[in-house]
Amino acid sequence: MPPLDDIGAEQFHRYFDDKVVSVRAATTDVQPPSFTSLHTSIRHFQPVTVEVITAVRALPDKSCALDPLPTVHLKAVVDVIAPFPTELFNRSLSNGAVPEVFKAAYITPLLKKSDMDPEDVRSFRPISNLSVVSKLLERLVASQLLEYLDRSGLLPRLQSAYRACHSTETAVLKVLSDILLAIDAGDLSALVLLDLSTAFDTVVQRLETSYGLSGSVLQWFQTYLVGRRQYV
Repeated sequence: MPPLDDIGAEQFHRYFDDKVVSVRAATTDVQPPSFTSLHTSIRHFQPVTVEVITAVRALPDKSCALDPLPTVHLKAVVDVIAPFPTELFNRSLSNGAVPEVFKAAYITPLLKKSDMDPEDVRSFRPISNLSVVSKLLERLVASQLLEYLDRSGLLPRLQSAYRACHSTETAVLKVLSDILLAIDAGDLSALVLLDLSTAFDTVVQRLETSYGLSGSVLQWFQTYLVGRRQYV
């Protein structure tokens, strides 16, 4: 491999692209997944209003270096310009379409571990940064989706990811508690970890069948996941 200074953006881009292609090629012959059907559904998003201002103020004070609208500037003028992103977001939600410009990610290669070879592209992971306006729309959608899932009792009781008051700590505490209880009972414990390589390829079908998304809500997620672009 060439020295780090000579590793170009094109090499990183090709490497990150090829990783996805290789995973899909390795799983082309697997059986299609099966899902449990659901009888509850959500067809339309609720229009957003003042929550746009609240969501902007809750954004962390950090932005991608190439973001045309840094978070700190957006916060400074949100009370004045709020009607414009609100109109844009409501059109996206009602039409079930994500603007193409919201789906362009700026990729930063980050060394996985400090002791890995910095002259090898395989030592890096891609950190994807979207524009702050794109992330803002994502937060508004996530809020409505999580509210629906919680109201419908569709969140697994032991899920720790993407939930308020849950984290990796709650997951570790649950595992540790189960192990200690098993030891106290004189039993043996075994921990099995599973990493799903192509889980994202089944997202739309799972959202429709197992979580009841339909109409413009499902269409929004379909357009969110396709036609995405990245540059390094």
